[in-house]
Amino acid sequence: MTTASVIAAVLAAAAQSAPAAPVASPNDYALEQNWLCRPDRRDACSTPSLSVTDIAPDGSRTVRAVARSKAPEADCFYVYPTLSYDAGGNSDMIPNDEEYRVVEAQFARFGTVCRTFAPIYRQSTLSWLRSNITGNPIPMDPELRYNDVRDAWRQYLAADNKGRPFVLVGHSQGSGLLKRLIAEEIEGKPVASKMLSAMLAGTNVAVPKGKDQGGDFKKTPVCRSAGQTNCVIAWTSFRETAPPPVNSRFGRVPDMEQETVCANPAALAGGMTTLNARFPAGAGIGDLVAASPSWTKDNARITTASVAVPGLYSAQCVTVNGANVLSVRINADPVDPRIDDVGGDVRFGAFVAKDWGLHLIDISLVMQDMVDLVPVQLTAWKARAGR
Repeated sequence: MTTASVIAAVLAAAAQSAPAAPVASPNDYALEQNWLCRPDRRDACSTPSLSVTDIAPDGSRTVRAVARSKAPEADCFYVYPTLSYDAGGNSDMIPNDEEYRVVEAQFARFGTVCRTFAPIYRQSTLSWLRSNITGNPIPMDPELRYNDVRDAWRQYLAADNKGRPFVLVGHSQGSGLLKRLIAEEIEGKPVASKMLSAMLAGTNVAVPKGKDQGGDFKKTPVCRSAGQTNCVIAWTSFRETAPPPVNSRFGRVPDMEQETVCANPAALAGGMTTLNARFPAGAGIGDLVAASPSWTKDNARITTASVAVPGLYSAQCVTVNGANVLSVRINADPVDPRIDDVGGDVRFGAFVAKDWGLHLIDISLVMQDMVDLVPVQLTAWKARAGR
């Protein structure tokens, strides 16, 4: 199979019908075992250290301790991206290393501002994706993954929410499922008034051209300021030097009367701004990303799980080749000792899949910017609610 046909197969896999999977029983999300993260226990969100190593342009390092909030006033509900290596088309309910790593990289840091909730769900797997690429698709139930997320959400509302404001956080497959959850379970219901925002990375959210409301969400507008609430933040990331090609899977939608949302968590009002990125210090998430980077030319060991590279990345939302995307600029200096490029491209061997952009680091690029938005939105929400 040629590289081009591999890429085409990956794109087709998301849309094609899978062979029917066996009917599975619903999960009971009243059981602690069905959650990766819940408050007041030791788990994937509460145990990893949040300390970060800042690497300055001159290569100097500063280790900063980061503490979780002891009494957060908001909740964060997270649905993770496609990452399971399980053999079936849908993953099982036993979390493996990949689930723990993605929570540490993408969500645990929200524990500084939120109570953290992250259900395990029977997602479509990398095994299923590969089976479509090779032309031998295995059974996968597309409704099972959504039903799990919906059931976990309903359990959270019934037992845990108790009128608290909340933020939804997702990436890739997780964002797609949250998009449906908002449309079916939140919009038009009393709980919508408690949503600070939905942060949906790595998915296409459609709105009518030139509008910030309508399309995928009938009543939920795009967030255009840090103090706005009950709104959605969505983006897909591309290198400024490698904009989305005409066949890009991100940044555009089939309906010519609509366009995709781009709202930069670091600058919701628009414009180029520096990103407060946080990256895993070790190997990346998933099997489509390169090995662990060397953060400085001397390859000195990093002792924290997370790394910050102040000033290395900046970005703005742009329209290019008909796609609305977060255009990411790398402010590298080849002569300084610091890493020039963290990566984040989807690769098939040596081939870079340019139609995916920087999909693998959609959240890492703006990790701290996302977290920093929560207390700002919470303050605005409390003021409007008279609290």
